[in-house]
Amino acid sequence: MDYQALIEDVLSDVHAYRGTGKVASYIPVLAQADPHKFGMAIALEDGSTFVAGDGEEAFTIQSLSYVFSLALALHHVKSALWNHVGREPAGSPVNSIIQLEIEKGKPRNPLTSSGALVVCDQLIGRRGREEACAELLEFLRTRSGASDIGIDESIAMSESRAGAFNRSLAHFVAAFGNLSNPPEEVLSLYYRQCSVAMSCRQLAQAGLFLAFDGVDPVKGEVVCTPSRARRINALMLTSGHYDNSGDFAFRVGLPGKSAVSGAILAIVPRVGVVSVWSPGLNDAGTSLVGAVALERLVERTGWSIFV
Repeated sequence: MDYQALIEDVLSDVHAYRGTGKVASYIPVLAQADPHKFGMAIALEDGSTFVAGDGEEAFTIQSLSYVFSLALALHHVKSALWNHVGREPAGSPVNSIIQLEIEKGKPRNPLTSSGALVVCDQLIGRRGREEACAELLEFLRTRSGASDIGIDESIAMSESRAGAFNRSLAHFVAAFGNLSNPPEEVLSLYYRQCSVAMSCRQLAQAGLFLAFDGVDPVKGEVVCTPSRARRINALMLTSGHYDNSGDFAFRVGLPGKSAVSGAILAIVPRVGVVSVWSPGLNDAGTSLVGAVALERLVERTGWSIFV
């Protein structure tokens, strides 16, 4: 298959949608994003990558970071993580404090903001936020093969200043005894992981281990166990797109994770990884153009876990 021609065709297919959707406005720096931007990349088993549009431009990965932090936290604490966070779709408006109260400070799953805060807490453990942040950066650099991946500190500061809601979540979870570290320590790591800047190409390469049962097919390295990779993919399918997860599974049929920066990471088991980015969001907070592009891609390739 001519993958470069394929993604160029998808780029052409979604041209009319570019500029639609609304950029995230609650983070001041993200509110300045250009909704006409669109990038796409595919990374395959042999290490080959194909990029279209703005696929080489870096953007902050926001909640896509939850996927990689989850993999690291499971490496450190293994199944004990599930004592602190659940594995079910939210079933109510995303990050509902009412739901947190009913469930005594245990978030429904690790792909919500409250769940990601619990994962950050477990990732910090007893060693401190700086070491945990350095480990995440090194993980992303190694998996993507890009040594220059870093944190956009202006975004991190912007998120922190606008972070009243996430602070309330952290303190609410802590009030139920579900954080081991001070909320501000956890929030610092959280804001910084969300502010890691990567391109579509780098994200697709970084996620390859999830498409191949936890093994990086390019380096031949075991990143996590096969069962762990499958479980992360299962969470991405059921909970990776806020209140839009069911519709995404219906239309695209692949495990994926959306972010408010307009990025989507989609896993194609035993084939590769697709990353798209376009800042205009639909009502559920998923990239409008990105979701359409992935739908067009699976129509052309037949990629789906429901085969």
